[in-house]
Amino acid sequence: MEHRLVGPGPYRATKLWNETVELFRTRMPLRKHRCRFKSYERCFTAAEAVDWLHELLRRSQNFGPEVTRKQTVQLLKKFLKNHVIEDIKGKWGQEDFEDNRHLYRFPPSSPLKPYPKKPPFQRDVIKFPEWNDPPPGTSQENIPVRPVVMNSEMWFKRHSIAIGEVPACRLVHRRQLTEAHVEEIWKSMTLSYLQKILGLDSLEEVLDVKLINSKFIIHNVYSVSKQGVVILDDKSKELPHWVLSAMKCLANWPNCSDLKQPMYLGFEKDVFKTIADYYSHLKEPLLTFHLFDAFVSVLGLLQKEKMAVEAFQICCLLLPPENRRKLQLLMRMMARICLNKEMPPLCDGFGTRTLMVQTFSHCILCSKDEVDLDELLAARLVTFLMDNSQEILKVPLALQTSIEERVAHLRRVQFQKSYPEVYQERFPTPESEALLFSEKPKPKPQLFTWTLKNPFQPFQRTRSFRM
Repeated sequence: MEHRLVGPGPYRATKLWNETVELFRTRMPLRKHRCRFKSYERCFTAAEAVDWLHELLRRSQNFGPEVTRKQTVQLLKKFLKNHVIEDIKGKWGQEDFEDNRHLYRFPPSSPLKPYPKKPPFQRDVIKFPEWNDPPPGTSQENIPVRPVVMNSEMWFKRHSIAIGEVPACRLVHRRQLTEAHVEEIWKSMTLSYLQKILGLDSLEEVLDVKLINSKFIIHNVYSVSKQGVVILDDKSKELPHWVLSAMKCLANWPNCSDLKQPMYLGFEKDVFKTIADYYSHLKEPLLTFHLFDAFVSVLGLLQKEKMAVEAFQICCLLLPPENRRKLQLLMRMMARICLNKEMPPLCDGFGTRTLMVQTFSHCILCSKDEVDLDELLAARLVTFLMDNSQEILKVPLALQTSIEERVAHLRRVQFQKSYPEVYQERFPTPESEALLFSEKPKPKPQLFTWTLKNPFQPFQRTRSFRM
């Protein structure tokens, strides 16, 4: 009873659904049951299905031990709705599955989900402009030229070019490294790095490259506080003051320095509910709808923790700055609450860690379209984020260094092509250095030191010192 590990790649959620359905149909124990004085062959109770499927999901490398019994019941409701199972009378199509003794069975065939047909994305290969590329709107035919007087020498030159003896001259345009070019370099190198980690031939099936904003990447790298939290230029996109105060209150519990309201029994539960209500009413999850497939694909790397952390680092750089800031503040609060031994229970029947995952997983990751496993996948992702939030929400230093070196190299090349003589003086090659400094100064000889065979002896008076 083991789940096959589904690695990163397109349609990972659909693959996991089909894998779970096949395992459930082929390995779920079936036996004879009696209900209302009637016997039914090859069926199972709802409670038996919950027990078996819950154990399967908990042992699965794709979901992990954080899966709760409630989530298993939700998945079985979706099984009933999609006719993976039916009740003993053949009814299905509604999510009225309950954890009880009601009898269910498998239909003759359970349809597997087809892979979604997405419109193929055009490969958006980001190419840095060559130095001899003409600016847009110009061509060799539109270059203004002065009228020349035809003579025998000019006629001979044109004739030589026409028959191919002399190559025709072409006007070379030198392009400047603009800010837009730098932004494209950040975008292309960031996506290339992500593609390399995921081991995919293309990122087209997991995200739309055209929706990636290079300005977001640069802002998330450089506009940060000393603690590494993103600083927003547009203050209207900040968290409301009352939400931020509530988050600080729980993060620093019980030492709430800026708390002005009187505390009462159950006060911390009301504060937590206030924060949960705000995040649950966001119009879009913090990881955005269009990056859902990218983050789900990274979940296939969780067995390789270091690679998964690097992939999540890059994916989080693609977020809008306001989303990244909200995610950073939320994860910091969740981590502090889970580590705070003085925090009283925020919910009866749930541990603090489980409560955090169940409360905020939907506002962090969910799909715009209905995905039957999005709750389990979101819980798996949030659990990994909580355990590695400090590393994941950092800027990947290796990526930043490589891009900065690339931009610096292109600026140096631009300067070299624009001002070759000045560049040669500032950055001389070994050959030019030999011409400029033909006679190198010789190193100064070291000071001559006396070496004595015998050590100094105490001063003794001799006859030469007599008066």
